[in-house]
Amino acid sequence: MSHSHKETQTHGHQHSHSHSHAHSHAHSHTHDASKNLLLALILNVGFAIIELIGGLFTNSVAILSDALHDFGDAFSLGIAWYLQKVSNRPPDEIYSYGYRRFSLLGSLVVSLVLVIGVSFMVREAFERLLDPKEANAVGMFWLSVLGIAINGFAALNVKKGKSHNERAVYLHLLEDALGWIAVFISSIFMIFFHLPFLDPLMSIAISVFILFNVFRNLRSVVRILLMEAPGHIDLESLKSAIRRIKNIRELDDVHLWTQDGENHILTLQVVVSEKMGVKNLCVIKDKIRKLAIEQGIEHSTIEFCSEKENRAQKH
Repeated sequence: MSHSHKETQTHGHQHSHSHSHAHSHAHSHTHDASKNLLLALILNVGFAIIELIGGLFTNSVAILSDALHDFGDAFSLGIAWYLQKVSNRPPDEIYSYGYRRFSLLGSLVVSLVLVIGVSFMVREAFERLLDPKEANAVGMFWLSVLGIAINGFAALNVKKGKSHNERAVYLHLLEDALGWIAVFISSIFMIFFHLPFLDPLMSIAISVFILFNVFRNLRSVVRILLMEAPGHIDLESLKSAIRRIKNIRELDDVHLWTQDGENHILTLQVVVSEKMGVKNLCVIKDKIRKLAIEQGIEHSTIEFCSEKENRAQKH
């Protein structure tokens, strides 16, 4: 027992107007998100250059390590800005599920670049810790004030966005601002006390913090690529609710996965009683879709089969 052509046409007609409105809203939101990310990218690149020069001028390995982090952030911001456009491309004959997973590829590249870069900076910081060199504490102080102002402004600008990319970028920029607050505090101590070891110590602390977040992000990306079901959705509870719908006998081949951590997909085969008309199937389908949407699953593919067909499939 399967959907008729007439049923598919009716279902498509019912949703055509809302899809058009959603597409228009999505296009407008994508444009705003791209603008927010582009501004954050420009500010980040500009400040990373200032930071690199300032780190060399002040002889601060903490500032140099954060400059490297900022260049990595700028790289990720550039990818995020580009993928904000790419990921909204509609499905085509090459990528039938669309382009949303391109953001995961970008995340992998950025994470690997950061791991390599931070590893070099940790090595440099340990060498400085064993043989401390005097850093320009006053220069560090003023650079940290600038860092807090620029990263704070960029973070607040992106915070108003709603896309997954913008939220991820906001967390990156917030990390930057916190890192600069740490440099600000250590520079004050270094102005009044002779503590040359404090700078490489701060560099190691910032590097560990960055690596912790990078590995946490990598773990999340790998789980998505391995088709893990979204952790916040109770699949067993959802299946129980679907089974309670009238005329449903059993569920088979239930699969739940996520494209990019935000857009979830459910596929399932619904076993129904033998004599079911198209109208009744549509009612069941709408009820399943509503239950899925309540759990944050926007895309559901539902196949129907009779009890007789189901028995034949299992044998």
